Amino acid sequence: MKRLATLIAASAMFALTFAPAKAETPPDTLVMAWQFDDIITLDPAEVFEFSAAEMMGNTYERLIGYDLKDVSKLFGVVAESWEVSQDGKTITFKIRQGSKFASGNDLTAEDVVFSLQRAVKLDKSPAFILTQFGFTADNVEQKIVQTGDYEFTFEMDQAYAPTFVLYCLTSTVASVVDKKLVLENEANGDLGYEWLKRNYAGSGPFALRQWRPNEAVVLERNENYAGEKAPLARVIYQHVPESSTQRLMLERGDIDIARNLGPEEIAALKEAQGIKIETGDKGGIYYLGLNQKNETLAKPEVRQALKYLVDYQAIADTIMAGQVQVHQAFLPKGFLGAVNDTPFQLDPEKAKELLAKAGLPDGFSVTMDTRNTPDITGMGEAIQQTFAQAGVKLELIPGDGAQTLTKYRAREHDIYIGRWGPDYQDPNTNADAFAANPDNSDGASAKPLAWRNAWDIPELTKKTRAAVLEQDPEKRAAMYEEMQREVMETGPYVIMFQEIEVAAMRDNVSGFIIGPSFDANQFGLARKD
Repeated sequence: MKRLATLIAASAMFALTFAPAKAETPPDTLVMAWQFDDIITLDPAEVFEFSAAEMMGNTYERLIGYDLKDVSKLFGVVAESWEVSQDGKTITFKIRQGSKFASGNDLTAEDVVFSLQRAVKLDKSPAFILTQFGFTADNVEQKIVQTGDYEFTFEMDQAYAPTFVLYCLTSTVASVVDKKLVLENEANGDLGYEWLKRNYAGSGPFALRQWRPNEAVVLERNENYAGEKAPLARVIYQHVPESSTQRLMLERGDIDIARNLGPEEIAALKEAQGIKIETGDKGGIYYLGLNQKNETLAKPEVRQALKYLVDYQAIADTIMAGQVQVHQAFLPKGFLGAVNDTPFQLDPEKAKELLAKAGLPDGFSVTMDTRNTPDITGMGEAIQQTFAQAGVKLELIPGDGAQTLTKYRAREHDIYIGRWGPDYQDPNTNADAFAANPDNSDGASAKPLAWRNAWDIPELTKKTRAAVLEQDPEKRAAMYEEMQREVMETGPYVIMFQEIEVAAMRDNVSGFIIGPSFDANQFGLARKD
């Protein structure tokens, strides 16, 4: 731990001092500058934020994985094989033998069953990915059952499309934790929850060694990892909010990878010696969430008007240049049934007509929560200006990632600039978030985006539920297309962009993979030559 503390201190010193001499990161250590103030927890049963999801993807293993270049290809990770029952309601999984956790404990079916049951019982934000199959805290021990040392059954309430189920088991909430280690740290029957928020009990290529909020996260190579061992001894994430600082640190060699660069920094670094730029299409969607508890925002004409008060193309070409593409449906390009039409554009006159129909000819005042990052702040300021063209007075309320996200999850916002990433590569991942809300009460157990924005949609929820049962891919795609168009026209979202992730790195770095989802960014085989 002393050596780790020294590395963190040295890395932080590079970020703050910028001494004349060129810095150099240790040859066995990958140092990344990233803004990760959204981290609330490192318990995989609770993680539902972008930064922490990437860390989970490199420190924990799941039952199932998919080919990052062709997401239609699924394969077993912890699971060696699986078999679906004749009625389609039960899947029997066989667990791969010979794997160990970082602790040295064997990974068996008991750990997998415990992990899935634990996620359901804790019922944190991502639990709905599992509970949508009919699991509850009361029945999960009877539905997810160990049947042998390396075998268990997964009994669902309906015969869902098998690929839908398997994709759900690629998500962070399905990460396998070390039962023995977790329960050794249990307090007052919390299933190790308080301990695991800041500690580690996984079997992935790297192990969490330290998290210092808004400062650093340190991962060390897991010597017990069953797969190919990581070439690097450790990975250090440094919290660096300013993109200009990240650029300077990268140019100097203080860091190996910069993760939050703006258009100006990216353009400048393309010509810099010893640096390369890598990009990857992501499933991330940028949108505005309009809280329907606000009586003004609950008016259909107001929701529609705001969709004509964003200059989508201008933001994509300037503030977010090279980092997004205009996209206005809740399914990202490449997903089954994705709609790629972009019917909305900046049209203040049309917006004024809609506001007049809503009884607001002079506009109205409203607030918007914005995360303190250059991109979100820039978007917020641009939207503030175009809203004003129709008399909508927008007050921006800045905060760090944890603050704004916590407020949003409590339904205490007016408008929120959101960034939503798919939890798995099946269209239901976003349909279930944007187009389903089974219980709109404040005490609901499932809290998708529709719930966060208090959008009560029983009929649309039924359509979403029906789509996961459809076995015919063409019919299923048509169902999702219909839902997207309905949400585009009537939903409490101004869906704006699909993300392109950009990373600038020293040219001696190889093997850092920008995956299609945020927990699929991988550095398990990264190296420095």
